Amino acid sequence: MTRDQQVGGSRAATNIRRAKLTGAWLRVTATSPRLVQAVKAAVAVGIAWSIAPHLPGVADDYPYYAPLGALVSMYPTLMSSMRNSLQTLGGLTVGILLAGAVIVFSEPNVITLSLAVGIGAAIAATGWFGASREYIPVTALFVLIVGGPNADGYSIGYLVQMSLGIVVGLAVNLLVFPPLAFEAVNHQLAQFRGTLAKQLSEIADTLTHRWPPERDGWASRNQELTEVGRLVRAAVSYADDSRKGNPRALAHRRDLGADYDDLAALETVTFHVRDLTEVLAGAVWGTPIQLELRPELRPALSRTLHAVATVLESWDPDADEQPAWAEADAALQDLMTELDERRATAPLTSLAVASTIAMGVTRILAALQRRVLPNAEPDPKGPPHR
Repeated sequence: MTRDQQVGGSRAATNIRRAKLTGAWLRVTATSPRLVQAVKAAVAVGIAWSIAPHLPGVADDYPYYAPLGALVSMYPTLMSSMRNSLQTLGGLTVGILLAGAVIVFSEPNVITLSLAVGIGAAIAATGWFGASREYIPVTALFVLIVGGPNADGYSIGYLVQMSLGIVVGLAVNLLVFPPLAFEAVNHQLAQFRGTLAKQLSEIADTLTHRWPPERDGWASRNQELTEVGRLVRAAVSYADDSRKGNPRALAHRRDLGADYDDLAALETVTFHVRDLTEVLAGAVWGTPIQLELRPELRPALSRTLHAVATVLESWDPDADEQPAWAEADAALQDLMTELDERRATAPLTSLAVASTIAMGVTRILAALQRRVLPNAEPDPKGPPHR
């Protein structure tokens, strides 16, 4: 093969790789929820603007409010779209009623205008109208200033055109790829388990490596664990909201109750992992409390924490068998046995630290038992022995 042929072959291979990467990027981008939502919003606005001029009566004088209504109805889930749409219409109605009260009982001037806007802002501050609360004082202001002598016609046109846009937006959101956020739950729960497993593994490594440890990243990760848990709960809640009223949920069923149970178990695990972290930090640096952990107690603690980390890493919610569980349970029993044997010789403070960690592990396994081993009979003395 000549050099020119080699160069040509290399260029062809490079072009093929680029084409594959470009195709993959286009597929991901084209199916991005944000891009799909943006396209749907554009379609809804176009449809609303096309229909708005054909409405009868005074409504056709205010066609520009129909696209606005389509926009305010475009939320990531059908339920949030419906909720925000109803809140928007409610806010518009209250704002129109405030402006109407000014017109009926007085006349628009500096005092009445300010009073209507102030009352509207106070009602908005209650939070009853959610993200659409600002429409209350704004609508009252628009009706009194923009509507002026034609406030009644303006109010009707404003409300009718906004309602038209909202109906169009809801229809587009319902009929065109209504979002269903199930995949993100799998990813977030797996990330949560991985973060907890990493924390336990690093703590376990600390117990068997150089003492005091040089690496202290694990000691400052408690806030990160809490933040990960918050993000996972938000993802599960979002998925739950996305399935309500969504016809796609009939074809893509998911037991979100089990996801909530998994999340609750992992949140309990997080609490105990944070406690273990603080106890070990006290044994290493004397903060937040002064503690001691003798070298002879560390290996058994390390093995136990590594075994629990493996349970989290290998946890498969769809599997009937969880072999890592038996190893973690055995490691915990060995640790308990060793602590009993050293009760007469180990210093009380050091034994207390090791016992605290062992109790934390016991509670972690108890929290995981119902999820990792759903068919196991609960053991009143602790995690099941297998």
